[in-house]
Amino acid sequence: MAIKKQVKAPKKATAKITSFKTTKDIPLSKVLIDNIIGQEEAVEVIKRAAQRRRHVLLVGAPGTGKSMLGVALAELLPKEKLVDVLSFKNPDDENEPLVRVMPSGQGKPMVQRARLESVTANKGQSIFIFIVFIILSLVPWYLWKVAGYWSDVIYATSLIATMIMFVGIIFIQNMSRRMGTGQVKTSVPKVVIDNSKKKQVPFIDATGTHAGALLGDVLHDPFQSGGLGTPAHERVMAGMIHKAHMGVLFIDEIATLAVATQQELLTAIQEGRFSITGQSERSAGAMVRTEPVPCNFILIAAGNMDSVSHMHPALRSRIKGYGYEIYMKTTMPDTKENQHKLAQFVAQEVTKDKRIPHFTKAAVDAIVQEARRQANKKNSLTLRLRELGGLVRAAGDNALEDNADFVDAKHVLAVKNTARSLEQQIADKIIAQKKEYAVLKTTGGVIGRVNGLAVIGDGSSYSGIVMPIESEITRSSEKGEMKAIATGKLGEIAKEAMINVSALVKKLFDKDMQGHTIYTQFLQTYEGVEGDSASIAIAVSMISALNNIPIRQDTAMTGSLSVRGTILPIGGATYKIEAAIETGLKQVIIPKSNLQDVVLNAKQHKAIKIIAVDDLMQVLEHTLVWDNHKPLLARLKKAHKARG
Repeated sequence: MAIKKQVKAPKKATAKITSFKTTKDIPLSKVLIDNIIGQEEAVEVIKRAAQRRRHVLLVGAPGTGKSMLGVALAELLPKEKLVDVLSFKNPDDENEPLVRVMPSGQGKPMVQRARLESVTANKGQSIFIFIVFIILSLVPWYLWKVAGYWSDVIYATSLIATMIMFVGIIFIQNMSRRMGTGQVKTSVPKVVIDNSKKKQVPFIDATGTHAGALLGDVLHDPFQSGGLGTPAHERVMAGMIHKAHMGVLFIDEIATLAVATQQELLTAIQEGRFSITGQSERSAGAMVRTEPVPCNFILIAAGNMDSVSHMHPALRSRIKGYGYEIYMKTTMPDTKENQHKLAQFVAQEVTKDKRIPHFTKAAVDAIVQEARRQANKKNSLTLRLRELGGLVRAAGDNALEDNADFVDAKHVLAVKNTARSLEQQIADKIIAQKKEYAVLKTTGGVIGRVNGLAVIGDGSSYSGIVMPIESEITRSSEKGEMKAIATGKLGEIAKEAMINVSALVKKLFDKDMQGHTIYTQFLQTYEGVEGDSASIAIAVSMISALNNIPIRQDTAMTGSLSVRGTILPIGGATYKIEAAIETGLKQVIIPKSNLQDVVLNAKQHKAIKIIAVDDLMQVLEHTLVWDNHKPLLARLKKAHKARG
């Protein structure tokens, strides 16, 4: 209950975005949690996690705000419980330094007092040595003045003895310092964690760190023998788990941590404290192990679904049993309210950058249009805001070069063409090479050759490419049913799609084509083919080759196909149509269910005709040149109608 009283969820900004001329007119909250766009469920979970100190696992695509949620959580936690951690020499065991915790801001003053005491003691020792030296220096004088006799031998002997005794005293004192027996310096503690200047609880990003940085380490000491080494407590280095005490430890791609490190992280979470020891077995620090150091942090683990499958089962179970798991959204509905949220996002990026000018309403509309395109889903806006943020900054830089007071739509459109992603640049290169070597055909009719469409990308950014497919039929030496063979670096799903298409083609033409083999080649697909979106292209290519019917080369197509001839939806419809436009094709065939996913500007709509289909017969009608094969077309239509 005490934590719940201390941690209060901030009130949301009362001002709403109704209308604006530029993003300068949009009010922004100073509380980070209020500035998170489109992740309402995740925001509510983060607020509960702050109140009850729960761990959180965030799973989703890059750029959706996982680290921002972690920083926002740190803002919600109370600062009053921060502490300083000091390590002391253990008089009983050099290799087990003592650990003491005190309120934030008290660690450094304590070390300064200890150093002052050490300096005072050293001054006393220096005065003592000076007095001894004076006394020893007076011995020859005493022999001459008091004893009443003098000789060069006695003088030389006395002087040498005096110097030997002086050097001996200095040597003994230095040895005592190094061995910790004659000076207060060795009892001076070390501040392992200093939170004296922290204005809020720590947010520690431990992504990609090695075990020593994460769990703490003890530095190697090459002079650990003979009394020449540095005391163990002075070589202790706090890990990120200790620096995150009472704060937030954020680890993205958590599955990349070694299994042993994940296990030790689990121990730290369970115990709330973790001893620091040397991480390298060959280091002198491996002999040192401190008393347990507090590490009561909130863990924000992040990654994608593959990361979850590779996490240590016990670590994930701990988070799941004592915290929350959140799947980050990649899109939000395309509503007026969410369009206003994107305007708020643009204002935030401008404010954060501090160098680019604000955006006009028209420029924000251009950003919203790009968010629709990147959503790759009908009536949706993307939440991969990192990519949108890059477009905002690029457009701002363009406006600065133009000496404009505000970023306008023309600046956004200009950088969309110049600041292309790597995937788009690669796709442009592939298309250019295929054009140069006549791999792509955009006019006339060719038997067995079709322009398929595909996308390349890693999930965070996509671009479309045109993928030519050819089929050829040969008579088999063996009698029997038709065989189908595909080449071109096909993935598992693509191979399965080939089998399904072959079954459908056999159903339509098996009686005429028994004893034949049909070969289908994906031309120059060095990047590989995966997925089933080329199914209708494969079917059209096969049917064309089997019946010697030309295919229109000004047409591209994409769509999945069921074994009964139904056209199924695919992904990346907009990117594929853009590739067809770039190639110079005149029409494109897509599944009817994907029609609302398409986001093109007016110029692109004029450049190409989009044909939406829902069964294979419609595809054949629009892609094959039926001039000399109308009886076959009538037979296929009749068979299709009979199947219903």
